[in-house]
Amino acid sequence: MRLLVFLAMVPAAWSYPSGAVTSSCSNLTPQHRGSSQTGASPYTVTASSRSYTAGQSVTVLLQASSGKSFTGFLLEAREVGGQTPVGSFSISSSDAQLLTCSSQPKSAVSHTSSSAKTIIQVTWQPSTSQVKDVEFHATFVQSYSVFWVDLKSLSLSRSSNTSTTSALDNISSSGCGSSKICISQPSGCDPAVSSSCFFMSAAALSSDAVSYEMSGPSSGYIAFGFSDDQQMGNDDIYICGVGANSLVSVQRAFSTGKTRPTSQPLGNVSGVAASINNNVIKCVFVSSNPISTQRASVSNQTYYLLYAYGSSSSGQIQKHSGTFISTDKLDIFNPQTSQISGLPKIIKAHGTLMLTSWMTTAAVGMMFARYMRSTAKGQKLLGKDVWFVVHVAVMSITVIATCIAFILPFVHARDWSGGAHPVLGCLVMILSLLQLLGALLRCEPQHPRRFLFNWFHASNAMAVKALAVAAIFTGLNLVDSTHGWLMAVMGAFLGWDVLFYFLFEVKFRWKMNIAGEGSGSRTQSLVLRIVYVMGNLACLIALLVGIGTS
Repeated sequence: MRLLVFLAMVPAAWSYPSGAVTSSCSNLTPQHRGSSQTGASPYTVTASSRSYTAGQSVTVLLQASSGKSFTGFLLEAREVGGQTPVGSFSISSSDAQLLTCSSQPKSAVSHTSSSAKTIIQVTWQPSTSQVKDVEFHATFVQSYSVFWVDLKSLSLSRSSNTSTTSALDNISSSGCGSSKICISQPSGCDPAVSSSCFFMSAAALSSDAVSYEMSGPSSGYIAFGFSDDQQMGNDDIYICGVGANSLVSVQRAFSTGKTRPTSQPLGNVSGVAASINNNVIKCVFVSSNPISTQRASVSNQTYYLLYAYGSSSSGQIQKHSGTFISTDKLDIFNPQTSQISGLPKIIKAHGTLMLTSWMTTAAVGMMFARYMRSTAKGQKLLGKDVWFVVHVAVMSITVIATCIAFILPFVHARDWSGGAHPVLGCLVMILSLLQLLGALLRCEPQHPRRFLFNWFHASNAMAVKALAVAAIFTGLNLVDSTHGWLMAVMGAFLGWDVLFYFLFEVKFRWKMNIAGEGSGSRTQSLVLRIVYVMGNLACLIALLVGIGTS
């Protein structure tokens, strides 16, 4: 009977869901069945600085990698090689509580319940007599039998510097090209001056430690990655993003294709400081992780730098809304400032063909068919009405250019990029081919059902024109971050088209009502066409210049 009572009491001594784990202060080991995990931990303990000063606090983050959580934890600060806690903690979360270990109040932090947690942020204050290097020790409990014991942060050294300037406030382009490598958009911008500057820098501190800075306007995340090429896939990535708890943290990931990157343990990262203020995200940290892109040869230490930014949902990053890439491979240990590469030439050709086809040649072809047949009535070319020959010629050019433009991005990406732009492009391509097929199979003008073709041809033309304009807008939006004015010019371009369609229609109906067009009216029509073409070409050239310099 006594044995049964004893056995019934044992589990209560093995598990402390309330976090009252002072019995584990010395060895940081949960009194659970089993032993600590020995594989890679999905959890990290990081400090906001690599040094500490008396009177100044250090922020400590306990963090789970994406998709993971922990139910319990125990955190202490110890001198390097020491066995007792030093300093004191303060907390602001209901998921954490302060403990007294080794008779020192507030010298440890643990959980308050067994609820799932992904991140815990606390503040550590060194004692005035503290002089030795310090490191943070943490134990994470995933479940009753799965836990990791005594994970350590990088050590913090005692500093005599009493400056209170935050590392985040020091992010700037100062030192780019001399002491650190940098990429930015717009090229050469300074995040210390402009809040619209996307910026990343890397400075080698030693042969295996690199200090990184990131800044950019985003409400979700900013990220950079090391790549062997200028395409997404097999990239070593660091993400500075807003979590489900609205705190900004640093995450590490690896991309295996054009899908959401796979979360990786943060590894040897320290000195983490992160913030979001007025929708500008900033992060600084030091990483001693080796760069891994899983390539065959690891002797070359140069990489392209990829930068991306976008939104997040419940702490999960979404598809990026903008990216830019270094023009050349960079060596962290050979500081330089890199220019960002523009759009690939094949994508510029795609945009040029679609823009010219649907905003100029298609517009001319449609206007000739609608408004010029009565003006050029009786005039022949190659045995056909002039308006008809011009209409067929320019619309054939439009369809051929559309086919070429449609193929080019697939040749470049060899994948489906997602989003509205490719969907609209496919619809434009399908309706363009239907328009061509309908024209080839049309019946004679005198056929009693000719009105069906006329109705379909006109309706399909308006539909494909509207879809093409929408596709152009979504395409320009993908690259407008380089300039910021392409969307505005495209809006003016569309407004110009709509205005002159209206003027041409009014003129056409007025002419039909008076059953003729005098010499004065013909002059007015000619001036109207010349003004329209000049405005159309001006907008087209401006957009082509923007695409060419993107």
